[in-house]
Amino acid sequence: MKIATRNLEDDHVYVLKLTDVMKAIAGSENPDINHVGNIVEIIRNFADGIHHAKEENIFFPALGQKGFSAQQGPVAVMLHEHVQGRAFVKGITDNLELLSTGNKEAVSAIKANMIGYADLLVNHITKENNILFRMADKVLSVEEQSGLLQKFDEIEKNLPEGGRPDDYISRIKTLAEIYKV
Repeated sequence: MKIATRNLEDDHVYVLKLTDVMKAIAGSENPDINHVGNIVEIIRNFADGIHHAKEENIFFPALGQKGFSAQQGPVAVMLHEHVQGRAFVKGITDNLELLSTGNKEAVSAIKANMIGYADLLVNHITKENNILFRMADKVLSVEEQSGLLQKFDEIEKNLPEGGRPDDYISRIKTLAEIYKV
């Protein structure tokens, strides 16, 4: 039976693949700025826009009803790390803008923010998959998990064409092929 935590873990597979791409790009001498822009769009619309929306708007509140605090403990840590991730993405986009005006020094800041984001997300996903989701599996009934999964599906069904999870996953796979990760 497919459950809500499994759905979130499935998203993580592709977010982790994207972090591999980010590390490969950050390690290259002349990063392809178009690829970096593509990654930012994927993060904002898939990792943050879809995946984090499922967590922040549906999953974490459901855990709140089971006694998980959003001010302390594992959910609070996850929420804080979402904010940190958004700051790294802002650092990437701000420096992409600087680069577009001819500031070549922005490349090192783009790379540093990409590595920061990738490292944060690898650790974040490890904690969610191995700790928080296992705790959730113990306190959420099969019926509750099924209800959450239905709400996740509603988020995914109400997205514009070209913005569906499969569209972003395809783009991640293409980038992974390019960078051989």
